[in-house]
Amino acid sequence: MTVREGRLGRDDACVQRALLAQGFKFVEGPRWHDGRLVFSDMGSKQVLTVDLRGEVEEVCVVGGRPSGIGWLPDGRMLVVSMIDRRIVRLEPDGTLTEHADLSDLASAPCNDMVVDGRGNAYVGNPGYDMRNPPSPLPAAEVVLVRPDGSAQVVDRSLLFPNGPAVTPDGRTLVVAETIGSRLSAFDIAEDGTLSNRRVYADLPGRSPDGIALDAEGAVWVADASGNACVRVREGGEIADVVDTGRGCYACALGGSDRTTLFLLTGEGFSGAAMRKRTGAIETVEVAVAGAGLP
Repeated sequence: MTVREGRLGRDDACVQRALLAQGFKFVEGPRWHDGRLVFSDMGSKQVLTVDLRGEVEEVCVVGGRPSGIGWLPDGRMLVVSMIDRRIVRLEPDGTLTEHADLSDLASAPCNDMVVDGRGNAYVGNPGYDMRNPPSPLPAAEVVLVRPDGSAQVVDRSLLFPNGPAVTPDGRTLVVAETIGSRLSAFDIAEDGTLSNRRVYADLPGRSPDGIALDAEGAVWVADASGNACVRVREGGEIADVVDTGRGCYACALGGSDRTTLFLLTGEGFSGAAMRKRTGAIETVEVAVAGAGLP
């Protein structure tokens, strides 16, 4: 793959991507942290890092399948353990311990997560068994996990709350609704609870998965069904599109100036795709730097 001269952003057209790393089962939850991209390979049950040279290292193994990732203010990493609906915490000695048990709060295996600057984590789930979806599809919970591990449901209205992000001022949570084909936003109160739900951007025909905020208030959205990553402004205007040629399930803005857009792609979540190890991490340089969390 090659990279076009210049940078994507501010209404430029589609560009090609550069391949950073490949051979993963299914990659999700990317976060730029301490000079590396940290991400989950759900299929291999590993949390991994990759640097800008493409060097991959293992951080830990999460037997319940890892997904969303974040950090407490003291630097300890939190990881969603999907199948058992827990948040686990990586201690300085390398051991994993339970941070929160969400099995009584989440109606399906937990998925993506963002951790804000105060250590509050917001965790979503599909709301149903994806192997046997009901009709109509139900709304699902957003669970707030506080730094001490206590947890409560703070919303029950979203259709598959997936990729979450927090604005730089810490006052707004943006959540991708994969089944709802939109981004929704909430005000964040001092106690971490949510209010004033509103539509941030409608995305008809798209399946928003992982998201990343930029410094102009736009959101990069991985379109899981549209083989693309799109940059959308508040209100729904599509400003940029990166054609990924296959499923794009998550994205992140990182690099030294947060202008490297990381795209996590693959042929799907099926067992056949995982056995083929089609998961990859690709990059595109963009004009507007990342902002907020993750």
